[in-house]
Amino acid sequence: MKVIGLAGWSGAGKTTLLTRAIPQFAKQGLRVSVIKHAHHAFDVDVPGKDSWRHREAGAAEVLVSSSQRWALMRELRGASEPRLPELLAKMSPVDLVVVEGFKREPHRKIEVHRAANGKPLLFPDDPGIVGIATDTAVETTLPTAHLDDIEAVTAMMLKSAISLETFWPNAKLRAD
Repeated sequence: MKVIGLAGWSGAGKTTLLTRAIPQFAKQGLRVSVIKHAHHAFDVDVPGKDSWRHREAGAAEVLVSSSQRWALMRELRGASEPRLPELLAKMSPVDLVVVEGFKREPHRKIEVHRAANGKPLLFPDDPGIVGIATDTAVETTLPTAHLDDIEAVTAMMLKSAISLETFWPNAKLRAD
């Protein structure tokens, strides 16, 4: 299982780029999973539904299952936010895990930069950035690709991805 990140400021287009890249990976026969970092309290549950009521009552975990999907929600209840290696260990094995966000973690990342966002580039200060997907010219020795060149961006992502075991030697994957 290989891992690559997409990092950039809010509004740079990380999610848009990723939703265009996933079908490109699928065309290549790759199974892809995503870990998305949220910066604030978020909820995947619907207030008032049974699972929401179970969490509100104090359940540490609630697993909801149907014939179409299942989801496990774990309440931290004051515990520290899990680090990326711990979250990756919870993933089922696939060909590629794309990590959206987690820009402070030391994994390899492709920076997503949009000029109209008006934010500075991250790459000069983040040694984990190994390429840049952007809509403007950037002076760098790092590989770059235009945001709209999905084939070039996905090729850069695959070339830059690193096996989980190489980056986190003690990581234990689920054996699904």
